Amino acid sequence: MADDAGIAAYASPTAVAAALAGMTKEERARWRTADTPRRPSPAERNLDIPFPYGWFPALLSQELAAGEVKALRYFGRDLVIWRGEDGAARMLDAHCRHLGAHMGYGGRVNGDDLECPFHAWRWNGEGVLHDIPYAQTLPPRLKKPCDHQWPVVEANRLIWFWYHPRGAAPQWEVETFPETGDLGWTDYEIHEWRVFGSLQNMAENAVDVAHFRFVHGTATFPTSEMIWDGPRRTSIIDAGLDTPQGRVEARVEARMIGPGQSATRFTGVAETLLIAAVTPVEKDEVRVRFCFTQPRQQATPIAAMMAQGFIHEVCRQLDQDKVIWDHQKYLPRPVICDGDGPILRFRQYYQQFYVE
Repeated sequence: MADDAGIAAYASPTAVAAALAGMTKEERARWRTADTPRRPSPAERNLDIPFPYGWFPALLSQELAAGEVKALRYFGRDLVIWRGEDGAARMLDAHCRHLGAHMGYGGRVNGDDLECPFHAWRWNGEGVLHDIPYAQTLPPRLKKPCDHQWPVVEANRLIWFWYHPRGAAPQWEVETFPETGDLGWTDYEIHEWRVFGSLQNMAENAVDVAHFRFVHGTATFPTSEMIWDGPRRTSIIDAGLDTPQGRVEARVEARMIGPGQSATRFTGVAETLLIAAVTPVEKDEVRVRFCFTQPRQQATPIAAMMAQGFIHEVCRQLDQDKVIWDHQKYLPRPVICDGDGPILRFRQYYQQFYVE
């Protein structure tokens, strides 16, 4: 996805655009989440690499009601998430430590605990056994928290969980964007994809300036101010847009906080905030949901039209990227030329999120 979506002028249609041109709107929506049959194994595409650690979205907050239990599959693991009577969301590895039942199927909430559907053993959010309804004593080793914890927080209308391959505690906090809690901003407009590739290949796209012309059809290679700050990367583009009311200054600020949280704020002609919910499912599959929110009262009809145009353009570009990502191989030592953008600098930044 281009950081300057909606700003650059367009050149001739690209090969990727031509590959998608024959789809209707309904066919495009189905294609975004359909399986890709007969794809090579992760090892054949060099995708059998570690998962990066960080905060990742599990669900939209509205998707998990109080007293509800859901099965999840992320990071190649079966997980279970539930919301207790106190309103807090909790997550565990899905299989009961008693006899291996998947607690996401038939499990239920008992107070704030999760009750296994097999023998009604009750677990808290740290994996501590609280009760066995038919036993006099609890196994001592189950009175301690699980070795691998899944810290959970809610922010920006999403439920986030911390992934670390060794179960280490969170190293930074989820960043909160005030628009997501402002009643003057709309409910999310959500668009969803399944991308059959690696998270790192997707992330590198943001700094691969040359692909904007040859995949997305921009007339120029975009340039931006890039700020690297620990787990955070910020890209800022200031540009002018010509409108019927004259030239208006516009800004696109894209923030990445670790590998799992990113947000793009578009200001100027129209206000839009995009929260990108991007979470690995398997080594070669990533669940992507783009959550757009905008002021309920855009200043003018032109601004409202520009805001919808921005959403359409971002989704159009991700469709085009998906054509590449679904079949892309990861190259640990790519040959980079001087016009490619800061891909190697980005890889240095991204390496901090690997421990294996």
